[in-house]
Amino acid sequence: MAFTGTFEHNLDTKNRLTIPSKFRAALSEGVYLSRAIENVISLYPKATYSAMADQALAGFTNPLSAQARETRRLLYGTALETELDSAGRVMLTPRFLEHAGIGREVVITGVGDCLEIWDRSAWADYDTDLTQRAPELTESLGHTS
Repeated sequence: MAFTGTFEHNLDTKNRLTIPSKFRAALSEGVYLSRAIENVISLYPKATYSAMADQALAGFTNPLSAQARETRRLLYGTALETELDSAGRVMLTPRFLEHAGIGREVVITGVGDCLEIWDRSAWADYDTDLTQRAPELTESLGHTS
């Protein structure tokens, strides 16, 4: 399943985020929350995150090298394996909220293999910039605007 679309939600008082219902079946086997490179939170299906981490680590000829150790810390130390509750919610820990600068208002956006969770105002700024850069991004793929 490709995760697509953008949805506005609010965290409840316990920092739980309701995941759009159309995605819940794809996430029913468990999820990984991960700090993305940008200041956002990524939410992956468990199997997808595990496969991505395995693939990233398979490229190291020496699993004890400094880069391999740091990559493992990045992939596993900044991620949290969890599940959606019976109401289709996931709890966001203070560490994740701080990383993404999230208050109560969030945007969930699909990016293909995962969902990203953004602070709503940060997403609005990014989306405006992305829209302005869309012609150059698509041109770099060989498409003209």
